[in-house]
Amino acid sequence: MEELRLIAGALLTGFGALGAGIGIGTLTSKYIEALARQPELQGLLFGQLLIAMGLIDALPVISLAVGLLFLFT
Repeated sequence: MEELRLIAGALLTGFGALGAGIGIGTLTSKYIEALARQPELQGLLFGQLLIAMGLIDALPVISLAVGLLFLFT
């Protein structure tokens, strides 16, 4: 049973980081595409980019906390 908790914690942390990496990569790609089309919107889009990146980065932090909970309880 102990091994399953270790595997679950590692998978949870790994998949959380993988999902955030894919999400931030896609978000940045679309941001660059939008800037190429309408460079005058850079200020507005940059603020929205930072907010979205912060929300996406919350996922690995939460999954890390739950993964550590699985590992140490």
